[in-house]
Amino acid sequence: MPQLRYNSDCVFLKEINIQYTDTGEEQMDKAKSGFFLVREEILPEAIKKTIKVKEMLKRGEARTINEAVEKMDLSRSAYYKYKDYVFPFYEASQDKIVTLTFLLAHQKGVLSSVLNAISQESGSVLTINQGIPLQGLANATISIETANLAVNLEVLLDKLRALDGVKRLEILGQA
Repeated sequence: MPQLRYNSDCVFLKEINIQYTDTGEEQMDKAKSGFFLVREEILPEAIKKTIKVKEMLKRGEARTINEAVEKMDLSRSAYYKYKDYVFPFYEASQDKIVTLTFLLAHQKGVLSSVLNAISQESGSVLTINQGIPLQGLANATISIETANLAVNLEVLLDKLRALDGVKRLEILGQA
């Protein structure tokens, strides 16, 4: 499996093979099943709005699809066209093993506070690898199972980034 770096500003897009009929209409080939990680700012407005509509429905901010698309000024046809093909990164990482890489300050208790924060959110630590501290900083790699997380992965990552002594945190890969 290739090692990929992810950022929480990204959205997964399911690979879509679009073909055009003789009349110029788009037809999506659902036989393809690849995924891409795409930065949100390059997405077309219709896809961004579709993601927001799905989030509104999930949070209960709108009771119906019609209500949600009206609030977002999105056509129902655009919503239905993209809804099965886009979803936030944290949904794609549920029930997975995620490998995180940290740059930690070489201070007493920093790694312990990271592990405690993961444990508080019911994350299961599978592996830990810490390098020798150099110039007051140490690299650490932690693999966690996300199946039983009490919060979504993005919330956990934000919590970990806010800990004292955590200088950098990135997702190295997932399985």
